[in-house]
Amino acid sequence: MPLFKRKKSRQEKIAVSAITDQDVIDQETIDQDAFNKDTLNQDATATNTTQDKKPEDVLSPLADMPITEHLIELRRHLIKICVAVLIIFLGLVGYSRELYNLLSDPLVAQLPANSTMIATDITSNFMAPIRLTVFVAAFLAMPYILYQIWSFVAPGLYKKEKKIAIPVLLSSILLFYAGVAFSYFIVLKGVLKFFIMFAPQNVLPMTDIDSYLSFALKLFMVFGLTFEIPVVTLLLILAGIVSIQSLEEKRRYIIVGCFAVAAVVTPPDGVSMLMLAIPMWLLFELGLFLAKILIKEEPSPTLVSTDKE
Repeated sequence: MPLFKRKKSRQEKIAVSAITDQDVIDQETIDQDAFNKDTLNQDATATNTTQDKKPEDVLSPLADMPITEHLIELRRHLIKICVAVLIIFLGLVGYSRELYNLLSDPLVAQLPANSTMIATDITSNFMAPIRLTVFVAAFLAMPYILYQIWSFVAPGLYKKEKKIAIPVLLSSILLFYAGVAFSYFIVLKGVLKFFIMFAPQNVLPMTDIDSYLSFALKLFMVFGLTFEIPVVTLLLILAGIVSIQSLEEKRRYIIVGCFAVAAVVTPPDGVSMLMLAIPMWLLFELGLFLAKILIKEEPSPTLVSTDKE
């Protein structure tokens, strides 16, 4: 009897353990099914959320890149810019003396009969034309340079921002070229004539080629950047930093500021100051006029309530 009872209890234990293992397997199966359902639901929710987003609200994968990959991408664009400038420079370096002759023609035309340009440094005869050639190469490569900058910045912009940025980019290139052309054909001749006309009778003007090159390049850069004022004005209004009404109210201070800036960045004479200050003022008015055409400001709440009453 005791032996029979022990065998029976052992069989019961085996049966109980088998039932327990089966329950554990069933519970794990249930839990796995529930986990799979939750995963499928989460994936479906994420898919629906992504589909509900508008295409203009989804940025390029470049926006999620770490800073090191951004720096690598920036280096790639900078290398392309340097290669483009180098190729143009190599194509123009054989004409470096002709380029400098073209730049110095306005000065040579104003010099007295017995006066010429001089080189006070032994390396100036070589370095001045080379420096000018580098500047001309960068000047001609400016559209490609701005295109590379645009390629780096564009993936982080929305579609609406891209629509605004492309016209701004093109107009910036054209305005910069217009500013340099204005300074060469109009401003440079007037400024040189003014300086040489006021030279004392016992002084023979003989300008150093390095000094003249630095003077001319500074003048070109100042007027090239000055002609970007309409674009800057329009961008400030579009960004909401200033309003059209506030700029109109502060017009008198802006005009005084134009003359103050012109007095600082131009040579110390009244002619070049006026030739820079007046275009700055007119370009500001142009930017304000374009902003009035492109942007319709909403009336303030005070005016709306007054109209309703």
